Amino acid sequence: MKSKTTKIALEGFGSYLGMQRGSFVVRDKDGKEERYPLFESDIGEIRIRSGNTVSAGALACIGFWQIDCLLLSGRGRPIAILRSLDDDSHVSTRIAQYESLKNGKFSDIAKQFVLSKIEGANEVLKKYGLRRLDYSRIEKIKSLQENDIRALRVLAS
Repeated sequence: MKSKTTKIALEGFGSYLGMQRGSFVVRDKDGKEERYPLFESDIGEIRIRSGNTVSAGALACIGFWQIDCLLLSGRGRPIAILRSLDDDSHVSTRIAQYESLKNGKFSDIAKQFVLSKIEGANEVLKKYGLRRLDYSRIEKIKSLQENDIRALRVLAS
């Protein structure tokens, strides 16, 4: 039987996340307590909204067990993700970035990214009847050579 992944959320204000006897303990401001045993439940994610507290022991356990921890602003917007040092999910992306540097595709990728951003911004400006961005920038970006990545950064800003 496949175990259900548990998510722990400190969404309100004044809650506390700590560790006691192999379990995560969530205590709200009224003193109500919930326990999440590490060995009995598969904890996949922990969400912590601003205004709550977390013990250092709980943070260490989150890192040790490689549980993703999402930090949110008071309004619920994601601010940061805490991950274990052993999490290597970014490695394949980084390798692809280095490969694109070797084979010269990085400039094409960067140009396409910048052009897409400019075209998207122009669509929004057009929708609201505002003055659109200068198209001479687009032509300059298209004409850039492989080694002009610094110039691309300047044109994009």
